[in-house]
Amino acid sequence: MLLNRLAITNFKNIAEARLEFSPKVNCFLGDNGMGKSNLLDTIYYLSFCKSFSGLPDMQLIRRGEGFATLRGSYLRRGLDEELTLGLQPGKRKSFKRSGKEYERLSTHIGAFPLVIASPADSDLVTGTGEERRRLMDMVISQADPLYLDHLIRYTRALQQRNKLLRDHCADPALYLSVEMAMERAAIYLTSARQKWVEELCGIFTGRYEAIAADGETPGISLRSHLASEPGGFDAMLDSARRHDEMVGHTSVGPHRDDLELALNGMPVRRVASQGQCKTYTLALRLAQYRFLEDASGMKPVMLLDDVFDRLDAGRVERLVEVVSGEGFGQIFITDTNRSHLDNIMSRTGAGDHRSWLVENGSFQPLDNTTGL
Repeated sequence: MLLNRLAITNFKNIAEARLEFSPKVNCFLGDNGMGKSNLLDTIYYLSFCKSFSGLPDMQLIRRGEGFATLRGSYLRRGLDEELTLGLQPGKRKSFKRSGKEYERLSTHIGAFPLVIASPADSDLVTGTGEERRRLMDMVISQADPLYLDHLIRYTRALQQRNKLLRDHCADPALYLSVEMAMERAAIYLTSARQKWVEELCGIFTGRYEAIAADGETPGISLRSHLASEPGGFDAMLDSARRHDEMVGHTSVGPHRDDLELALNGMPVRRVASQGQCKTYTLALRLAQYRFLEDASGMKPVMLLDDVFDRLDAGRVERLVEVVSGEGFGQIFITDTNRSHLDNIMSRTGAGDHRSWLVENGSFQPLDNTTGL
């Protein structure tokens, strides 16, 4: 899958942009705050129907303007397709595929697979379990539409059970109806997560070793209440019921699952340097890429946002060698240092590439005949 062209109007600090991309490597260079990450956010939005910044839709409209639009022209499975987004205060956002409005945006997830690596990935190591569950949910949902449907159902039923607990409801029939809905979804979610972790581990170790090249041994495992409870989901809820009634929320279930990230048999957050943590999260993203490619039969678009910081020169070079090789498709890279990327591209022999200088939301093509 390729993003050939992108048209942007009034998105964040980008007033107007019309860009045509290389099918391989695309670099965006400039100081911090100029709009490099905002450009990547437009591409992310077209795959996920939301911003990776977490901002509400109306806050994505450029300050002082009354609307924002995005239009991406793709080559997908040999066919030309166009995605368009329209945002306007007071109106429902418009998201169309080849001119047809989506009835449910959730059905779009996974149709245009994408992987992003960014500085925020450090939260996967140092943050709460919520960050790592979000990773699982985002990746598996792109590969399995039923997973997203079960996740939505589970979340809705979980909210209903928590309300019963807060209201001190004593009606067993109400709990039973809600917990039956939770159980059906929970079993599917847990099974899908276990399968995903098993598949990911086989890819992840190789990706980490390719970047680190120093004999370190990484590992990933799933910590799940349901997977470790021999009696099943209903028994798990029964054993926690008294506690849940006291605290007013559900304390066990897939919403409390977590990934255990290890390096040489120890928790990454305790033993890894900043460079090792960065290598670890990058390897996770590269493994995610291969998983999605295998699941969808398409090479996802890959966004690398300011990923070279805190990596030594050797790891940077090996990373670029990996992503610019035949195993990867279209790549979008942001960085603040042009000479840095010039050297990387020349030394690794990266193929077809284009680059732009980004200043205050505008994009100036750079001459690739002298490096980038």
